Amino acid sequence: MRENLPPILIVGGGLAGVFCALKLAPTPVAIFAPTPVGYSGSSFWAQGGIAAAVEEGDTPESHADDTVAAGGGLVERDIALGMAQEARARVEDLAAMGTPFDRSALGGFLPSQEAAHSRRRIVRVQGDVAGRAIMDILAKEVARTPSIHIVEGYSAQEIMVRGGRAVGVRARDDAGMIHETPCAALILATGGVGHLYRVTTNPLEARGIGVAMAARAGARIADAEFVQFHPTAIDIDADPAPLATEALRGEGATIVDRDGRRFMLDVDPNGELAPRDIVARGVFASVKAGKGAFLDARSAIGAEFPTRFPTVYASCMSAGIDPSRELIPIAPAAHYHMGGVWTDDRGRTKLDGLWAVGEVASTGVHGANRLASNSLLEAIVFGARVAADVLATPLSPVEWRPKAERLEPAPRDKDFAVVEELRDLMSANVGVIRNGAGLAVAVRSIRRMISRTSDIEARNMLTTGLFIAAAALQRRESRGAHFRSDFPQPDPALARRSLTTLDAVLRIADEVES
Repeated sequence: MRENLPPILIVGGGLAGVFCALKLAPTPVAIFAPTPVGYSGSSFWAQGGIAAAVEEGDTPESHADDTVAAGGGLVERDIALGMAQEARARVEDLAAMGTPFDRSALGGFLPSQEAAHSRRRIVRVQGDVAGRAIMDILAKEVARTPSIHIVEGYSAQEIMVRGGRAVGVRARDDAGMIHETPCAALILATGGVGHLYRVTTNPLEARGIGVAMAARAGARIADAEFVQFHPTAIDIDADPAPLATEALRGEGATIVDRDGRRFMLDVDPNGELAPRDIVARGVFASVKAGKGAFLDARSAIGAEFPTRFPTVYASCMSAGIDPSRELIPIAPAAHYHMGGVWTDDRGRTKLDGLWAVGEVASTGVHGANRLASNSLLEAIVFGARVAADVLATPLSPVEWRPKAERLEPAPRDKDFAVVEELRDLMSANVGVIRNGAGLAVAVRSIRRMISRTSDIEARNMLTTGLFIAAAALQRRESRGAHFRSDFPQPDPALARRSLTTLDAVLRIADEVES
């Protein structure tokens, strides 16, 4: 099988990787995915929709302005504007494939409101099933596209580099077999970092492996400290935690404590519709103070809950909560990583032969705090851009013969203990509210944990955790999703993106250790 794979390889079967593969057609491409395409990655779980200026009177410029305002001074406006300008065309691409976006009686898109958007511009599907609906459509489109070769059950571990160029990937299949697969162009679409934390809305495969793989291969990592915590994960002790979409608050649901008090109005004049980082800290503080936090949609949605927000309704009912009549318990959960592998506006990294797209990439459009529903948009806009750039790039043949395949221990022998330790450590010290002492503990502990394990998959998770903790330790201010109680105000001198390498992060860890 390996010898017959095409020279373009995409690692990751979520929206970014699949959309990129479809845009590459009819050029042959292979997709390595740990789970079935259509169900792989966080895209399938997305509820809100795709941000795009589709309403009369809305403009890409206004969309870009909102993106910049939410990003804490770190958004690269020209890139954000370019994304906003391409938004409608990419949404139309999905619609043409059959995505059943919500429509008005006249047939136009029927966008909804979400936090920090100045207009109704969230293009949805049946209220809260956008991700599932989009991925279902794309999975069918992939199945009838003969140029796309799917290799399921493969978990990438390492990028192979020869002569300063990415030339292949080492991946492990479900049977424990290691495969070294050469390629002429490697596209990382491995998703986010949610499962580095104890409470997350992300699926299991969101483990941050792409950041670590790229960093070890020589790529640069940007904005690693900025992890967005969704303020309204449904607190029912599930892993991953189900999400109560922000669209609920856009439709009038409120956040209250156990006494029924709307405490967010004391935090920000926009209350529940303040930017996500502000709402997350407000919810976190209320929970930590023992007052609890609940989403109240009884008046705003009420009896229409099963039809307007079926995903949230089903999650609540599975836990014995009827959201049409009862409060929904909520808590902040790791949701989205604004940082990742640095790329330019075409998705190119600093390592020749390597592109990155989707949540694993840091393109400059999110800054310190992603604007709601810009994530699916980034995936399709940059998925198309990466495809175009790869097609326009002369691809050199790979003169490298991979080693013979070899066996590793079966999954039950993997180092699950160190992964669980990492998740607790990240939540306790690199979470919603941080401080220098806790971040130093995290850096020291992760460095020692790396030396304790030989499991490459655990080491990848640890390495990405180290990037996040070290970058957070270095940024001595509060900005966007990064909040430090010992430096609670933004520092104008630090209004710039962070950019680092693995060697630099290891030096920081050495300094903390000493």
